Amino acid sequence: MSQLRLIDIGANLTDDMYQGMYNGSKKHEPDLDRVLERSWKTGLEKIIITAGNLEDVRASLELARTDDRLFTTVGVHPTRCNEFSESPEGREKYLAELKSLLAGNKDKVVAIGEFGLDYDRTKFCEVDVQKEYFQLQLKELALNSDLPLFLHCRAAATDLHSILSSDRKCFPRGGVVHSFDGTMEEMQQFIELGLHIGINGCSLKTEECLEVIKEIPNDK
Repeated sequence: MSQLRLIDIGANLTDDMYQGMYNGSKKHEPDLDRVLERSWKTGLEKIIITAGNLEDVRASLELARTDDRLFTTVGVHPTRCNEFSESPEGREKYLAELKSLLAGNKDKVVAIGEFGLDYDRTKFCEVDVQKEYFQLQLKELALNSDLPLFLHCRAAATDLHSILSSDRKCFPRGGVVHSFDGTMEEMQQFIELGLHIGINGCSLKTEECLEVIKEIPNDK
């Protein structure tokens, strides 16, 4: 039996945990090199590092340059969208930096994201701010990139679908709705938009969610 060929499309390799830091306290020496070594040996062929803000993009690109099998996304996570307006140099400069990194690293940037909506954690960023900067990124980063989308969706499927439906030209190559925790109908609506469904721990918290996950088509 041949070995499975796998690609990890959402690895948070810039997280401090890989440097041994947990909640501000160092618990062990950095071990990312060993994590990656085990990954390659187990059958992973490529890994897409998840970037969630401008600092993440820079760090993930630096890491991706160390191995031909590493790639990254460019985008701002919904819980971190306040960074656009809070940036000392202003939102236009923040956006311009993202655009520059996207344009200058086409060999390593393979998706726009992680971006979208997260209504479970509005304490970090209010709904209106999330929606504003999700739409901004769709138009300013995704529209002309010809890259798939790495979308974040928690308790926000209705609004995410509505925004994507009005901007379908922004994702001709589809994408993944990650962290999906919606209903059967919402799952089917995203698939009709040409998107895949990404599941993680957030997707498995209730019996209702588990029933939806069981019905995701294998090719989606």
